[in-house]
Amino acid sequence: MNAAPRSGAPRRHPSAHGADMKLLGIYLNDHLAGATAGTQRVGHLARVARGSALGRALGPVATEIAEDRTALVGIMRDLGVPVRRYKVCAGWVAEKLARLKGNGRLVRRSALSTVLELEALRLAVEGKAAGWQTLRRLTGTDERLDPALLDRLLERARRQQDTVEEWRIHQAEAALRTTAG
Repeated sequence: MNAAPRSGAPRRHPSAHGADMKLLGIYLNDHLAGATAGTQRVGHLARVARGSALGRALGPVATEIAEDRTALVGIMRDLGVPVRRYKVCAGWVAEKLARLKGNGRLVRRSALSTVLELEALRLAVEGKAAGWQTLRRLTGTDERLDPALLDRLLERARRQQDTVEEWRIHQAEAALRTTAG
């Protein structure tokens, strides 16, 4: 029967594969907004740090994060989940607004700017890994999801986490170290 649920709760639209497609669509579009912000964040940081050891370390990570975003769009396409452009735009705008965060200087960057950006990037990569893990768990009930692809994306996210964390620690120590005197 197609009657609305008696509880007044919104109707769920499960697929033949067991996933609630409405909620999965919201979930994936939220991750796409985050991926958009993360791609912008790492690209900006890699450009700012160009020519330095940090820039050389983040260049490949920036490329991978952009590829991860593309992979997410492909997964959404495979699942029949439409991209919600307003969420993509919100992710883009949120990242631009985050750049306005105070860093102890009014106009230019400080050493703290890089630390805060690396911390935001770390959180973004952790969120992405959580999303891949969730999708990986759904592979048991949805053959449209490729477990091997998700395993590769998870492993890559872990490597990205290691790189970002290594540089976050290094930059924080350098920025916050007090000199004896």
